[in-house]
Amino acid sequence: MPKGANQKLKLLYLMKILQERTDQDHALTLAQIIDALEEFGVSAERKSIYDDLEALRLYGLNIEKTPERTCGYYIADRAFELPELKLLVDAVQSSKFITYKKSNELIKKVEALTSRPQAQLLQRQVYVANRIKTMNESIYYNIDTIHAAISSGNKISYRYFEWAVCFSGSDRVRKQFRKNGERYCISPWALIWDDENYYMVGFDADAQMVKHYRVDKMEAIAVLDEPREGQEYFASFDAAIYAKGIFGMFGGQAERVRLRFANRLIGVVLDRFGKEVFLVPDGDGFFCISTDVVVSPQFLSWLFGFGDDVEVLSPPHVKKQLQEQAEKVLRLYAGKQDA
Repeated sequence: MPKGANQKLKLLYLMKILQERTDQDHALTLAQIIDALEEFGVSAERKSIYDDLEALRLYGLNIEKTPERTCGYYIADRAFELPELKLLVDAVQSSKFITYKKSNELIKKVEALTSRPQAQLLQRQVYVANRIKTMNESIYYNIDTIHAAISSGNKISYRYFEWAVCFSGSDRVRKQFRKNGERYCISPWALIWDDENYYMVGFDADAQMVKHYRVDKMEAIAVLDEPREGQEYFASFDAAIYAKGIFGMFGGQAERVRLRFANRLIGVVLDRFGKEVFLVPDGDGFFCISTDVVVSPQFLSWLFGFGDDVEVLSPPHVKKQLQEQAEKVLRLYAGKQDA
C-alpha cells in the first residue's frame, strides 16, 4: 500500500492505536504514535498529531499525557475498568450454561474492551478448559429467541430433551426427547439464572399452570404468531421469590416447611433462602425457620448433606419422606462389605 493512501482515515487510526495500545500504565510518545500510524500507511507530523489529539478530546476521548519530559499519551479511562472486566471474564468462564466455544468467543470480545497490555492480564485468569460446561451449543441463541418472544408477547414451541445413558456405539450419552419428540407450546414470561443454569418460566395453557424448563435442554425453538397467555398468573410475578421457592428448579409440590438448623449453618441458610428469612432461636446452638420450598428428592438430598445439624420439624409427611429416603440408602448398603 503506497504511503499516505489512508490519509483520510488518520484520525480513526489514531483513535484505534490509542485504544488498543495505551492505558494508565502504557503510554505512547509522539514518535511511537507516528511510527504506529506508518503501519497503517498514514504519514503524520508532530504538529498535526497535537491537533488530532485535541480533536479526539473534543470528541469525548479522555486522553492524558505523562508528566515526564519526553511525555507519552494514553487513554485515561474507559467504559469498563480492568476490575470490572475481570468480573465479566469470571462470570463467563464459570457459567455452566455457556459452552467452551462460546465462553472463549465472549472472553475475546471482553478483552477487546481494554488495551492489549491489560487484555494480557485478563488472559492470565482464564481457566475455561476444565470447567463443567453445557453440551448444548445452541443455548446462546435459545436465550435470544426466548427474549424476543417475551418482548413481542408471543408463544413459543420447542422440543425438550433429557440426557440418557447409551452404551451402544461410541457415545455414552444421548438425547432422549420427552413426549416422543412432540413439540411443547408455552407462553414465555421470564428467564431465570439459578444455580448455574438458565430456566424459562412460562404458562402452560393446557395444564393451566406455571412451569419452568432448562433452556439448555430446549431445542428447535420457534416464535409462534400467537399471543401468549397467563397474564393473570404473572401480574405480580417476582422472579427472585419464584427461584427461591422452586428449590433447585426441580419438580415437586411447593409447600411451607419448618426446619431446625445448627447455628453454624446460618451462612448456608442465608445463601439459600435469603437474608429476609425469619430466624427463631430454638435451644442452645440451634435456630428454626419456616419457608416455602418444592419438596423434591433434590431438596431432601440437600438436607441429608448436613447430617444431624438439620431437622425437619413439619409437616409430618415431609419428615416421613426424609425417613423413607434414609431407609432406602441404608438398605442399599446393608450387608455390603468393602472388597
